[in-house]
Amino acid sequence: MKLKHIAALAALTLPFAAQATDGYFSHGYGMKAKGRGGAAIAMTDDAFGGANNPANMVWVGRRVDVGLEWFRPDRDASRTGSAGGSGVLDFSQDGNDDKDFFIPEFGYNHMLNQNLSLGVTVYGNGGMNTNYAGNVIDSGFCNPLAPAPTGTRTANGLCGQGKLGVDLMQLIIAPTLSWKFHPSHSIGVAPLIGYQRFEAYGLQPFAAISSDPGNLTNRGTDDAWGFGVRIGYHGKLAPTVSVGATWQSKIYMSEFDKYKGLFAEQGDFDIPMNFGLGVAWQATPQVMLTADYVRIFYNDVKSVGNPSNQPNCNPMVNFPTGPGVGGDCLGASGSSIGFGWDDVNVFKLGAEYRLNPAWLLRAGYNYSDNPIGSRDVTFNILAPGVIEHHLTLGFTYTLPGGSELTGMYFHAFENDTTGPANNPYFNVGGTDRIQMSQNGLGIAWGMKW
Repeated sequence: MKLKHIAALAALTLPFAAQATDGYFSHGYGMKAKGRGGAAIAMTDDAFGGANNPANMVWVGRRVDVGLEWFRPDRDASRTGSAGGSGVLDFSQDGNDDKDFFIPEFGYNHMLNQNLSLGVTVYGNGGMNTNYAGNVIDSGFCNPLAPAPTGTRTANGLCGQGKLGVDLMQLIIAPTLSWKFHPSHSIGVAPLIGYQRFEAYGLQPFAAISSDPGNLTNRGTDDAWGFGVRIGYHGKLAPTVSVGATWQSKIYMSEFDKYKGLFAEQGDFDIPMNFGLGVAWQATPQVMLTADYVRIFYNDVKSVGNPSNQPNCNPMVNFPTGPGVGGDCLGASGSSIGFGWDDVNVFKLGAEYRLNPAWLLRAGYNYSDNPIGSRDVTFNILAPGVIEHHLTLGFTYTLPGGSELTGMYFHAFENDTTGPANNPYFNVGGTDRIQMSQNGLGIAWGMKW
């Protein structure tokens, strides 16, 4: 496949790759993996090794996979008991003005010889989207120096003007080289070309704690490119048992210049390092069981992992227009304010049942730690990635000509987190609550020849 074709496919993917399940990563990559809870590190049944384990690709053979997922997140935020119990800054609303997303996926693998393969995987790594309506609280109560009601609700839930939200989308193009160095063992490498796009709006009051308030909010979309690598191992320990291991470096991205007053280190937003281990067991001729463990190091990316309640930023020196004074202010280097996300552990369990030569059925379960603690709830109204439990179903139907249709459905159960309401420049009091649930439905076509 020529590079121009890969680039064209990537361009089609960009507007749609917004998702958030395991933190802000997808719960799985490839429709087959998504149908079994995301487990894929030890599996060799599609061309998505660039996302799951590049060492798997040499076992896949010559193959192409193309799919499309409909993804619908439901996210909500609320505040109760604000301003000393008077409730004047309370609100309750959903962040679902943009509810439906369509996420393409693509994988291709070519055998250079029986022990060496070259392929490519193009996938939406993850993302986050919220879009809350404005005009939900009285902006007169937002002034920390002299709160006074105006009688009309003209501010959003974080005291800004207009709608409130963010839109983060991440795409990765992963060429893969996989080598079977032993009849039962292989290794693989995938250079990762990362692209991400971001927009934020409705954060005007945060100018008081931003090191660069002119590049904080309502600056339109900005994009960034970066590079990393994924390496992997696949081994067949017995005729019925396979194992896999994979490690992805941090993907070092260029800065979001339009938002260098929001993200730490003047707009830096790298994609975090992660690693995974997997096992697959052909328990009977009809039943395959598989399990993965993945750890994602969100806390190592300062704009994501730094706490939102950093103490050394004085918002009142240049209130209300900023900039804030101190090394902890939004956009600053070092200990700048972030979203406070912790590292997460992800457990993926999947099962497949061969009903007959044409039909293969799947089911799975995925559990992810919630990366957001009560300390950081207010800031994460923008990014309520609190999902923990997922259930999945899937199938593959082999068509008479040998190609395949694969479908999947997943449901991420509603989860919430509450914490003290603390706008970083004005302690509004009360309790903030964020919650999310999700549904996804996908279909893919694949062919091996």
